[in-house]
Amino acid sequence: MNRTTLKKKKKRKKLRTIGCLFLVLLLFAGGYGAYLTYKVANASFQSQEELNRGSKSELRTKPIDPAKDHFSVLFIGVDARPGEKNSRSDALILATFNKDDRSIKMVSIPRDSRVKIPDHGKNKINHAHSYGGKDLTVETVEDLFDIPVDYYVELNFNAFIDIVDALGGVEVNSEREFTEQDSQGRKDAIHIKEGIQTLNGEEALAYVRMRKKDPLGDIGRGQRQQEVIKAIIEKSSSFAAITKYDDIIDTIGKNLTTNFSIGNILALQKYSGSINSIESLSLNGYNKTINGVYYYELEQESIEEISDELKQHLDI
Repeated sequence: MNRTTLKKKKKRKKLRTIGCLFLVLLLFAGGYGAYLTYKVANASFQSQEELNRGSKSELRTKPIDPAKDHFSVLFIGVDARPGEKNSRSDALILATFNKDDRSIKMVSIPRDSRVKIPDHGKNKINHAHSYGGKDLTVETVEDLFDIPVDYYVELNFNAFIDIVDALGGVEVNSEREFTEQDSQGRKDAIHIKEGIQTLNGEEALAYVRMRKKDPLGDIGRGQRQQEVIKAIIEKSSSFAAITKYDDIIDTIGKNLTTNFSIGNILALQKYSGSINSIESLSLNGYNKTINGVYYYELEQESIEEISDELKQHLDI
């Protein structure tokens, strides 16, 4: 095997990422060359925003360093319209990173999950963001699982659309044909066919958001989200994806906020080869209607099992 082939294989490995939300973070760590490094640092400066609590969770005795410690990240997908300040979260993924075995565990929290929101009683978890933004969302998730949320990454759907488009679309295998609104709220503007097809950014967003026309509701939506995450992983792992990173980085500063510093982000590079060590966990629950409002009632046993597993992964 010649040196050029070996270099290409190493580059492919470094450019592996962890799905649509993880991709944004690891694009920082996988900055390619001086030009992209400069753009990454600039984007990070624009998007960095601390939580009101400060540099550490109240469930930690000291701040966490991703280069040395196990840590957790809450990824928040927000359906925010231009000028809208009190939007609800549309996607929540909590991930824990273990530095010793370079493994990752992640759990998706259904948006209609009925949980205790501090100072607001029990309500759908996506309401936490409308009540108190990322700060209350982080606090709510910490209370739910009794584990620290060390970092957050919040991005809007423009970032998702731009990433998929920059990668040239993603391939999915839809179990059913359906129509869905687009990112501008135009009803039935997106048509998804049954079977294997390549989706652009708008189509991919519609594919992962649809739930009312899925017999499995939020569960089915979660399965499609995982499918698209895997598709993005495959695309972003390809050597050809390098040429797309310039376009993707341009979207970060405008459409993402995080409390990761540029130093924190660069420390994540060691996780770029952990793609085969990701485990997805599932929250069990059941449909429930209270005063005519639909909720997804989480089973306490399931919450405790996932809490225990994530605590063990964080070694706490």
